[in-house]
Amino acid sequence: MNNLIDEYLNFLAVEKGASHNTVEAYSRDLIRYVDYLSGRGIHTAASINPEDVVSFLGRIQKDGLNPISVNRGLAAIRGFHKYLLREKITDQNPVANIGLAKVWMRLPDTVNQEEMNRLLAQPGIKTPRAVRDTAMLELMYATGIRVSELISLTTNSINWQVGYLIAMGKGAKERIIPVGQSAYDWLYKYIHEARPDFLKKQSTDILFLNRSGNGFTRQGFWKVVKNYAMRSGLQKKIHPHTFRHSFASHLLEGGADLRSVQVMLGHADISTTQIYTHITRERLKAIHKKYHPRG
Repeated sequence: MNNLIDEYLNFLAVEKGASHNTVEAYSRDLIRYVDYLSGRGIHTAASINPEDVVSFLGRIQKDGLNPISVNRGLAAIRGFHKYLLREKITDQNPVANIGLAKVWMRLPDTVNQEEMNRLLAQPGIKTPRAVRDTAMLELMYATGIRVSELISLTTNSINWQVGYLIAMGKGAKERIIPVGQSAYDWLYKYIHEARPDFLKKQSTDILFLNRSGNGFTRQGFWKVVKNYAMRSGLQKKIHPHTFRHSFASHLLEGGADLRSVQVMLGHADISTTQIYTHITRERLKAIHKKYHPRG
């Protein structure tokens, strides 16, 4: 069945335009699935039945996987069996009537506006590196883009005349996001004053460059965020996605409509964006409790 997994993953990447991270995650889930089935003496896709799938899900839950990870595994298995049906490799779908594991709502980590200002102030302006890092953090907060989108930006991704950027999201889908004046000014400063120091006489259109003159990796940007989070002294877990979460929650707190935030975040389903309305409600409850005389 490993060959079938390879064919399905290729289908996801080429025909469905799935991101590299999605393909990698599905690959791990499906390999675990097939290994489990092999241990039960099941070596062909046609011989898999619903009980086998349920047994596998029970096994990974016992192994300590949380409901979100279990559901991702189930999504991978469901997609795999739909593909097998489509290609007429099997004539039944053993996952058809298996539901998702219950997932309790987990609110994303955010910071308030004052805390965000503290974070953004950490790099400073004294060196090319400081200007670059400030530009990156400002842009993350101004647009809510993902880390993978940030490190994929090129010098052509920014429309300087209109003040927006074009981000390449999941499934190779483009979206347009306003940049905002503060991030725009820092980007302009970085492009004209700092980026030439990182180019090192090379020629590349990658927007944000590391000290070697190459583009950032996800891990490289995570180190940047971790450094400034420690320096800020904030008693919260700060990670790259904190900027995206805070972008969305601050927009909604300021009165933005949910549909507009959905478009800027690049969510395919508005229900994904709705989690941020819970953040706003929780913040209002906290304010009420703190300041109301009978809170």
